[in-house]
Parts: sequence; structure tokens; C-alpha cells
Amino acid sequence: MQIETNGILINIRPFSERDVIAHIFTSDNGVMVGMLRGAMSAKKNKPLIGQYGSVSWNARIDSQLGVFHFESEKNLSAPLMLNNDLLKIMNAVFALIYTLVPERESYNHLYERTIKLLQELPDADSPFDVYLKWEIELLSDLGYALDLTKCSGCGRTDNLVYLSPKTGRAVCADCGAPYTDKLYKLPVNLNITKRFVSGICLGQGVDVPMARKIF
Repeated sequence: MQIETNGILINIRPFSERDVIAHIFTSDNGVMVGMLRGAMSAKKNKPLIGQYGSVSWNARIDSQLGVFHFESEKNLSAPLMLNNDLLKIMNAVFALIYTLVPERESYNHLYERTIKLLQELPDADSPFDVYLKWEIELLSDLGYALDLTKCSGCGRTDNLVYLSPKTGRAVCADCGAPYTDKLYKLPVNLNITKRFVSGICLGQGVDVPMARKIF
């Protein structure tokens, strides 16, 4: 069996003295896992986290680990390496995809948004705001869309000051008054989205990635 696509190298872990197990976030097959032979000992064209390129995955049967052939076209991480905040964001993005996105399921919108995020970050005036938009879209793609358009209690579209941690829907000041200690205060920020991420991780029985815990 062979799959050919494009993708971003998001995770590498050693398998042997020469080979690594790689996770590549692809455009039409989601997160794919396979072996990159000779990656540990490569002197030229060494695979690096954040590289984007063409991917070929080969296996005798679909259920096998499979072997990658990865041709890097661009290193999307290179412009981020000298800025600690941008590096933190990139690491968090890749860690969340690696941890939460199911293998071999298409997440084309998230893939395109991730490419766009990595391209926008070097010139962004407020990089963490750019990242926040990406994380909100991640939540939506995972089935936890935030609805900030109207109050979940009465339907009004003004004076929306709270967010329900259970439903992810906005709540107006009047409806939320009896429950202020149980609701999140709008606007949405990284602390709020991190709480939703923590809930998803808990539901999947995994820890929140350390790369996301640090901000």
C-alpha cells in the first residue's frame, strides 16, 4: 500500500541508532506515523521538526507501521527559531496536534490553518493572539466549538460577558449573574482555551502537553 501527499513533520523519536519514528501532519490523511530510515545518521537533508514537503508512505498492509520517504521543500520553523515566544507557540501547536488529533483522519481545515499560522508568526504584531485563533479553531475541529454569538440562556446577542465551561456557549450578564463563580469571564483568552484543552485531554486519558502548559 502506498500513500502520497504533503505534510509537516511534527514529531520525531529515536527508534534505533539510524532510524526514527516520525509523525507527519498531512494535508489529506491527517496525522500519519511511520519510520524514517537513516534519519539519525543523515549528514545531508536531515529531517527536522517543522519541515514541510512531499510525503510517501509505504507498507505491505494498511495496519503496518509503514516507512516514510520525506522530501523537505521548506523549513517552516527556521524563521521562528531565534524568537523564544514564537518557538513556544510552534512547539505547542505540534504537541497538541500530536496528542489530540486522531491518526489517519482528515483535518484539512486545521492543516491549512496550521500552515498559515507558521507563515504569519514571524511578522505578527501579537503572535499569541494569532495562536489563540488557531487554538479556538483546533477546539472547533475536535468537536468543542465555542459559540460567542448569543446567550445560551435567553438568546440575546448583547451584553455577553460569560462563557459556559460545559457548553462553550456565551452567557449574558443577567443569565450568568447567579453562576458567576462557575462561568468563565469573556473575552476568550489562552487560560480559557487551555482549560478546554485540559478537558479534552482528560477525556482521552492523556496529559496536557508540557509545551502547552508553559503559557
